[in-house]
Amino acid sequence: PRRYVKGRVLRANRHVFGDGLLTSEGDFWLRQRRLAQPAFHRARIASYAETMVQYAQRMLETWRGGEERDVHREIMRLTLKIVVKTLFDADVAGDAQDVGKSLELLLELGANFRRTLFVPHWVPTPTNLRIKREIAFIESILYRIISERRASGRDAGDLLSMLLHAQDEDGTRMTDTQLRDETITLFLAGHETTASSLSWTWWLLAQNRSVEAKLHAELDEVLNGHAPSLDDLSRLPYTGKVITESMRLYPPAWGLARVAIEDHELAGYTVKKGMGVAMAQWVVHRDPRWYDAPEEFRPERWEGDLLKRIPRFAYFPFGGGPRQCIGNAFAVMEATLILATVAQKYRLRLVPNHPVVPLASITLRPRYGVRVVLESRQPRGARSPVQSKQAVSAC
Repeated sequence: PRRYVKGRVLRANRHVFGDGLLTSEGDFWLRQRRLAQPAFHRARIASYAETMVQYAQRMLETWRGGEERDVHREIMRLTLKIVVKTLFDADVAGDAQDVGKSLELLLELGANFRRTLFVPHWVPTPTNLRIKREIAFIESILYRIISERRASGRDAGDLLSMLLHAQDEDGTRMTDTQLRDETITLFLAGHETTASSLSWTWWLLAQNRSVEAKLHAELDEVLNGHAPSLDDLSRLPYTGKVITESMRLYPPAWGLARVAIEDHELAGYTVKKGMGVAMAQWVVHRDPRWYDAPEEFRPERWEGDLLKRIPRFAYFPFGGGPRQCIGNAFAVMEATLILATVAQKYRLRLVPNHPVVPLASITLRPRYGVRVVLESRQPRGARSPVQSKQAVSAC
């Protein structure tokens, strides 16, 4: 039987997320999940791999060795562009970028989403009034995009097209309000989580040179200077383990909360109706019962059968069970392809004395960003432009 509903923090922020997959409950959630699921089938998200790599390469075209950058801000911009393309296609890129910027502002304004437990969103504080204006702006754009797409009937091959054409067993489709709620949820899940995960990944790599060297060796051997593709992922096992281990230490969903809706027993404890139950990935992922030297960054720990030996939910960076994040495969593919693209070209060195500390918001983001110095590298086996020119001259 169903014994829990979402925690108070998410329910208190429904004015932002509406009744999207992140916040809805019961039969309504089940229907929405059923309608949205085809948009995230592996065959569908596989078509976005090339877009992810192309946009990462465009970002690298603006980078220069020796420059100082905030890699968290850089990757936030990159993943926003990717989610704009995959969610709305390019025909509304300008509008979608505006929506993305407003959502980023909302995340900044409401970085501590728990404040809504103490200051409800309807209290006219300066921050709440600004959030209200941003939500109204976002909705005006989204409803116009949805209306125009409905009128055209065009299938742009993006996630919005899939959601527009999805229908339940009785032939019903999502309303404009439901589409609004799901697109805002996907905007958040589609770029904030991946950007934060990759920021922590580079922070960890910069402090663990042996892991970084092993990553570069695999990329050089498999890719030899070429851009990664979807087909390459199966040949980059260590790169995948770097992402897995990074998400163990700094999971994008750092904690889950539920509220009991009836009295029951749980693991020998009596849980009363209305009590909150917290499940913190941050804590479980660092439990020495499941992980040797749990505070250490060791991608190699995943080379054996660790996942089979530990309990089912000893590793759950995207949640678990029926309500596991619908976009987990999308996020892992995106993170792995971006890491492989960037790490071939650059080592990222931490700026001394810059504080890197976690901020437990909706996701686990670095509070002050992650400032790095870009150090150019030449993939082993790949020829530099000078070498290529000399080779041609010698022919």
